[in-house]
Amino acid sequence: MQFSILPWAKQTNIYEVNLRQYTNEGTIRAFMAHLPRLKDMGVKTLWFMPITPISILRRKGTLGSFYAASNYTKINPEFGNDYDFKELVNAAHELGLKVIMDWVANHTGADHIWTIENPDFYLKDKNGNFFDKNGWDDVIDLDYRNIEMREAMIGAMKYWVNTFDIDGFRCDMAMLTPVDFWKEARIALDSVKPLFWFAECDQWNNPEHLEVFDAAYTWEFMKSAEGLYNRKSNLEQLISILRNYEQLEPKRAMKAWFTSNHDENSWNGTEYEKYGSMAALLAVFSCTWNGVPLLYSGQEIPNTKRLAFFDKDALFWDGGTRLHDFYKKLLELHSQHPALTASKEDVFTQIIPCTNSDKVFMFKKTFNNHEVVVMLNLSPFYVNSVVHDKSFTGSYYELFTNKHWDAAHQDNFQLREWDYKVWVRK
Repeated sequence: MQFSILPWAKQTNIYEVNLRQYTNEGTIRAFMAHLPRLKDMGVKTLWFMPITPISILRRKGTLGSFYAASNYTKINPEFGNDYDFKELVNAAHELGLKVIMDWVANHTGADHIWTIENPDFYLKDKNGNFFDKNGWDDVIDLDYRNIEMREAMIGAMKYWVNTFDIDGFRCDMAMLTPVDFWKEARIALDSVKPLFWFAECDQWNNPEHLEVFDAAYTWEFMKSAEGLYNRKSNLEQLISILRNYEQLEPKRAMKAWFTSNHDENSWNGTEYEKYGSMAALLAVFSCTWNGVPLLYSGQEIPNTKRLAFFDKDALFWDGGTRLHDFYKKLLELHSQHPALTASKEDVFTQIIPCTNSDKVFMFKKTFNNHEVVVMLNLSPFYVNSVVHDKSFTGSYYELFTNKHWDAAHQDNFQLREWDYKVWVRK
């Protein structure tokens, strides 16, 4: 069966919400005060990390992992209640925002209600004990050979669509759950309401899952970008990875580009630890290359600390959101410009030859007469770059400075270290 991507999803972006750390209160209602600001910033889709109750047994830290659920159809009282979440989804929808939920299908917490009511839903070791094959000691694995468990899982997912009218799922570690289950789930859930399906798996290694999901991660690019900043790889290797991503089958699935998320921030470092002065440039890339931009809570502040994963560690908003306008320009361009629509066959992407091509990456996105040209200096050096493409015509304005470029009369550009320019054809 061929699955189709919803039209709104092709122009969306995704903003990951860590409710626990978003506000001092860490509640659904406290987060709701941020909705108008996020709407103004250009956010289109809110992805909520799991809001289900967290298991007590084998709990890590003082509050435990969001990804160790004790019940699939309840709300963690740490965050609020059913009424609060209904209000949140309704308020988001009134602002034109979509809401997707994090769904953890591979495993549950160690004292999930199913361990009592349906112990046959789980895999057992040779001694008959629950276990997790990945070595995560606060969770236990479900058994997808059990048809009744599959039906219960789909029923739990339907609960959130029917009760709260959510718009889709971000599926945690999607590649650990059999692809035939995801097909079964999508057919069943989309019959209730057509949804957006976002997979935590890399396009590189999981082509069979991308027959089902609308978008997936780009870990290989992320690792290569970090390597470039740390001088462990070069621009040629980075572009080679991008070319390979473009050739991957199936081509229907959109790529999610990001510099941070809950795992990266907490375990591998903030975007500034990983990318330093290159972080803003990568945000520009994420919003202009082929795919879907993904942001994490607090990147607009910008947040420069690793957030605790199992304990309270609130973001600090009192200093304002210095990058609000930066992201607003990028997110609005991505959602409104025809040449930046994802998964659109007649959008043409061209890498532009230029001088200093070991440092400067230029590309053009074209749809009919609509055009965006992006110039990225992926180096810590000031460079002068000459565009080796005589086909440019017309006038452009630069997204961040509103400067004018007459393509017929200028082919020489100066770029500071880690500099970026986004030229939009008038």
